[in-house]
Order: sequence, then C-alpha cells, then structure tokens
Amino acid sequence: MDLEKKPMVSDVGAWAMNVVSSVGIIMANKQLMSPNGYAFGFATTLTGFHFTFTALVGWVSNATGLSVSKYVPFWELFWFSIVANLSITGMNLSLMLNSVGFYQISKLSIIPVVCFMEFLLHSKYYSRRVILAVAVVALGVGICTVTDVDINAKGLLCACVAVFCTSLQQITIGSFQKKYNIGSFELLSKTAPVQAVSLLIVGPFADYYLNHHSLLEYRFTSGATFFILLSCSLAVFCNMSQYLCIGRFSATSFQVLGHMKTVCVLMLGWILFDSALTLKNILGMLLAVLGMVVYSWAVEHEKQAKLATHIIANSKSEEEDVKLLKEKVNGLAKSDLELGQTKS
Repeated sequence: MDLEKKPMVSDVGAWAMNVVSSVGIIMANKQLMSPNGYAFGFATTLTGFHFTFTALVGWVSNATGLSVSKYVPFWELFWFSIVANLSITGMNLSLMLNSVGFYQISKLSIIPVVCFMEFLLHSKYYSRRVILAVAVVALGVGICTVTDVDINAKGLLCACVAVFCTSLQQITIGSFQKKYNIGSFELLSKTAPVQAVSLLIVGPFADYYLNHHSLLEYRFTSGATFFILLSCSLAVFCNMSQYLCIGRFSATSFQVLGHMKTVCVLMLGWILFDSALTLKNILGMLLAVLGMVVYSWAVEHEKQAKLATHIIANSKSEEEDVKLLKEKVNGLAKSDLELGQTKS
C-alpha cells in the first residue's frame, strides 16, 4: 500500500483520486445533511465516522500484510490529532458563526498562510510566477463563491484558528513523511485511530453546540445509513489521496488543487441539483482554471530551472576534479623527471 513506490500510481492518478473522491463525498454529504435529504446535521461526528472507517481499513491492511506499520512517536500523533481536530471544528464553527462569503474568504486565505508557514518552517521560497498564479486562482474562486461578507468577533476567532490549524496540519503531513521515512497510507494508518477516538468523543458535544440536536435522537433510516457508509468509503480515498498528494508535492499545491474541487462542485451542483449558475460564476471558474494552468506551468518551470542549475553545478564540479587530477599527474611526472636527472 505504499503508493509512492508503485509506478502504476502516477501523479495524475493521485490528483484524480483526490478530486473524484472529494467531489463525491461533498455530493454524498449534501444529500445526507441537507434538510431536503436525510437531515443528518452532525458534521463533526460524521468526520469521526470517516476516520474510524479509515483506521479500520488501515488495520486490515497491516494485518493482511498489504502495508507495513512503522514507528511514529505517540506524542507526535497526539499533537497532530489536536491540530487536525481543531481545524475541522474551527471550520464548522466558522461556517455557523460567519456569513458564507466570509467563510469562503477564510478558506481562500489558507494558501498565503501555507506559503508563509513553509517559508518560516522550511525556508521555502516561491517565484513571482507561482505567487501570481496562486493569486489568480484565489481571485477566480473568490468571484465564484464570495457573496455577502459579514464579520463578528467570535466568527473571526474561529476562522483564524481554522486557517492556522489547517495550514499547520497539511505542512506537518509532508514533514512527517520525510522525517520518519513513512509512506502516505502508513502515516494515515497511524494518525486515523487517534483522530477517530478524539472526534467520536468530542464530536457529539460539538455538534450539539452547533445545531442543538442530539445524535441519540436521530433516526437512522436505511437511506441515511447507506449515505453514511458511502461517505465513509469515499473518505478513505479522500484521506489517502490527501496524504499522497502532500507527500509528493506540497501543501500549497494541494490547496490549489482544492480550488479545482470547488469549481467541480459548482458545476455538479448546477447539473445535479439545479443550482443557479450566473455569468459571474462562469467567469470566476474560467479565471480559476486559467490560474491553475499557469500554476502548473510555473511549478514545472521551477523544477526545470533547479534541474538545470544542478546539472551545471555538477559539470563544473567534474571539470574542477579533472583539472586538479591533471595538475596532480603533471606534478608527479615533473617530480619523477627531476628525480631521474638527480640520479644521473
């Protein structure tokens, strides 16, 4: 299950898995949680179900030998689960306390926060091309999604916590994979059980605060149960592809991909649920897609530039080695000649 080491799982396959599973889970959750659907208004608890299902899949994979369990200190997993759970809870509270417009703006602000944190933590620099492309993506998605903007103190605090924790969580996923030399699925198998237990404990209380309904009072019909299981199944692929994409690329690239999912959700909402699609939405989506294309080109251009610099540096180093070797050989030949003259 170490997907990074298998050539059949390409970069495009990793992106596609994340986009398809994420859009699918949004559509399933919309049917499950909407008042016109099954009115399951327990988002935090549902996330706990997701990680429980993911942890179960990881346990089965380890037990059957499909993946190998690697050591990660428990305290690292514990603080990571706190950050990840604060990210989930903070996003839910931000959506409840703020207007939809401000909620979308807070999500868009994750990209610059990720870039800044990667600079602080890993001294990572971004070219002007990449920064420009990210700005175009954020502007396009903002045009698509941001309508009314209403801010209050509690909502602003929750949004700040959510943005900070989401950024830190995604950067930490990549750091853990490099630090412990662990694959994406192996790391997910370690973090999922801790997140599952903590969310199943905290989730019902958080959801009660959000919607004033108790999980114990909810009537689990066969339709609701089916969509919960569908959501959990898609969550396995969504979580796995998230770890895979961040491990292969970066948290910034993953955020840019996330806005592609926003465009797909808007399109599917228009096709499947008769959601309104205005000229403003269409122009915003086109601008976002253009930004993603430019971002892909800019990142590829940076890779090629770094590769060229590396090749030039290696060639210079080899030239210097050859020069030193020649000087050494000439020096030896000269000393031999002087020695021969002395003997004669």
